[in-house]
Amino acid sequence: MPSPTPGNQPDVAQATEQLAAEEARTGGTRRRSAWRLMLPTLTPWLAIGLFLILAIALFGTIGPFLVGDPSVIRDIGLTGPSSEHLLGTTQTGQDVLAQLAWATRGSLQIGLLVGVLATILSAAFGIYGAYLGGLADEGFSLLSNVFLVIPGLPLVIVIAAFVPREARGWWTIAIVLAITSWAGSARVLRAQTLSVRSRDYVAASRVAGERSWRVITVEILPNLLPVIASQFVFAVIAGILSEAGLSFIGLGSSNSATLGTMLFYAQNGFALSLGAWWWFVPPGLMIALFGMGLSLVNFSIDEVIDPKLKNVRLHRKRAKRIRRLEEAARS
Repeated sequence: MPSPTPGNQPDVAQATEQLAAEEARTGGTRRRSAWRLMLPTLTPWLAIGLFLILAIALFGTIGPFLVGDPSVIRDIGLTGPSSEHLLGTTQTGQDVLAQLAWATRGSLQIGLLVGVLATILSAAFGIYGAYLGGLADEGFSLLSNVFLVIPGLPLVIVIAAFVPREARGWWTIAIVLAITSWAGSARVLRAQTLSVRSRDYVAASRVAGERSWRVITVEILPNLLPVIASQFVFAVIAGILSEAGLSFIGLGSSNSATLGTMLFYAQNGFALSLGAWWWFVPPGLMIALFGMGLSLVNFSIDEVIDPKLKNVRLHRKRAKRIRRLEEAARS
């Protein structure tokens, strides 16, 4: 193979300069759109996370209409997966696939409600208190510190234990979890609001006589949307995992199906010792996959909050492209 001459070798330095110029030009185009700055770049991890969330959400939304009644008892207890029962049956002959579909819907409802309520509480105590300042801020901060000092899981267990069993529905568990999980997010939003409140455009709006709610919603809140979105995703993950833990120890929702109640009944039915893996593996795997999808989305939102994370990824991508140019030059 003849050695390459300098005349036909690619100019790596020139290609690198062109690559940098192209990135600068496209980066300038992106900077002209404020909306694009609020959206994370579609990376493979983000695509996988969105796919997992969408697939599980569709299964929990549409699946209950396609499967049978999960409470029907049959005389074929603990049968493995078959063409008639794709995920087998429980100890009392109930179809595991039907239970999984309804349980996924219940867990998604709890996670969504916990995320919404916890985000609203953290925004109310963190953003509004920091904007008002003075005694209001001190009072809200004191309340947040009290909830942060109290251990979360024991507090949830105590509150859930005092709720009557007949009134322990999925919405009750969601409210209990939301009340005990907003304080940390409120502290983060308070620190961010104190930073944004001192900026010139916020001061100009206050001097112009704008109402407090308008200054918060128009001037302050848009700057906090990535942080709020990240906290919402984290609250959904924490809500689903906390509910599964409560249900596993018998303090979860007693009149609705969730992934945690499936694991609870599988434990009481000695599924592990009997080798009935199809009873406890699907709900556990569903929780793991949904948590993985939300975590991947949360990591992508972190790149919007902290541009340094995005710059590190872009520098690695650029370095790989430069290495490929150098390898092409040596070949």
